[in-house]
Amino acid sequence: MEFQINKEFIAYVSKLFAENNTKQVINIFKDVHHADLAELFNEIEPELAVSIIKILDTDKTSDAIVELDEDVREDILKGLSSEEIAKEVDELDSDDAADVISELSEEQKEEVISKIEDVEHAKDIVDLLRYDEDTAGGLMGKELVKVRESWTNMQSIKEMRLQATEVERVYTIYVVDNNDVLKGRLSLKSLLTTSTKALVNEVYSTSITSVKVDDKAEDVAKVMQKYDLVVVAVVDEMNRLVGQITIDDIVDVIIDEAKEDYQMAAGITDDVEADDSILELTKARLPWLILGLFGGLGAAAIMGSFEDTLSRFPILFFFTPLIAAMAGNVGVQSSAIIVQGLANDNIKGSLWDRLIKEVSLSLINGLVLGCLVLAYGFVQDFQILTSLTIAISLVIVIIIAALIGTFVPIILHKRGIDPALATGPFITTSNDIFGIFIYFMIAKIILPI
Repeated sequence: MEFQINKEFIAYVSKLFAENNTKQVINIFKDVHHADLAELFNEIEPELAVSIIKILDTDKTSDAIVELDEDVREDILKGLSSEEIAKEVDELDSDDAADVISELSEEQKEEVISKIEDVEHAKDIVDLLRYDEDTAGGLMGKELVKVRESWTNMQSIKEMRLQATEVERVYTIYVVDNNDVLKGRLSLKSLLTTSTKALVNEVYSTSITSVKVDDKAEDVAKVMQKYDLVVVAVVDEMNRLVGQITIDDIVDVIIDEAKEDYQMAAGITDDVEADDSILELTKARLPWLILGLFGGLGAAAIMGSFEDTLSRFPILFFFTPLIAAMAGNVGVQSSAIIVQGLANDNIKGSLWDRLIKEVSLSLINGLVLGCLVLAYGFVQDFQILTSLTIAISLVIVIIIAALIGTFVPIILHKRGIDPALATGPFITTSNDIFGIFIYFMIAKIILPI
């Protein structure tokens, strides 16, 4: 049977194990890509995944383990001995190996590391485990190719051949001094087109971008995006080369960050998946729903305080959803643009300039929409004061909602709080309350009560 992720295939593989026909299992997975293998592991019972891992080559299963969802990987690793885990991580790049080992208990971490055959690889993993996972140090790998500026081209080629055996892909040849301080990069063209006796410091380029080990992962992503890099060097406080970050690691960071922002904008406080337990999903969703509930109760209380106005002009009641909806929509639009700009680091200029721009934009939008409301009131034969109340309220509400949607994310960002918090339920609820209050206050001022 060909590899395909469905119930029939899973049942067939289970049957082969029951019959102890491991040879056929190996044959089935012989040409399967590790990403497809990981997808299968995410769908099947951990016990079956462990059985498959134990009979396949570690060069394939190790990469599959890295691709797994964290919860699935945790369950699978419980079924493997420390020695078996060590064999798996021995096949991985240091950054991926550190990610896997970091999920183990402290006792098992030490046990697994002690059983890794490649001592230098084990040292690199231990070094990486010191860094926070959300920093450049936590993302970087130790595998790279470097040459010293004092070497000749011929010596560099010999050393590069030795180093390249431990590196899956050679993106850049780094140039360092005798203290491993990063000096620049050496292009393959320069190496091939100059004399073998020429020194590296005569041909290398000093143009190179690097990040510090303690830089946040999001900042590293911005640097790589800005300069269109597929790899970036990582240096310590003394500018010594300690590792490199490749584009595949940054793509994971960008996806995770976008996912987190999207969930927060939707009113989900924790990182959850669709197939998580009901309790986990409830804990992630309920806080913002409670906020929305209190916001709705606040809006109802405001309307109750204007009972006299509503009793004299009941038509106002039918336009409260319009005011609330426009306030929420405008606030979400403004906050979404600002949050995106902050994420991309392209919010420029002073707050005063931003204020003028947002007021001008919201004033234009408000006037257009207000005119449409006046036209609707004329067609429906509303009293002119009633139409003016709704139109003026709409204009003011749009301006205030735009200002809230713009400046709340900026203020949160300046205080070190994720500005994505300001989108979705937070902005919608606050603008609903402000919008309804403003609406009835203007009605009380304009209408003859």
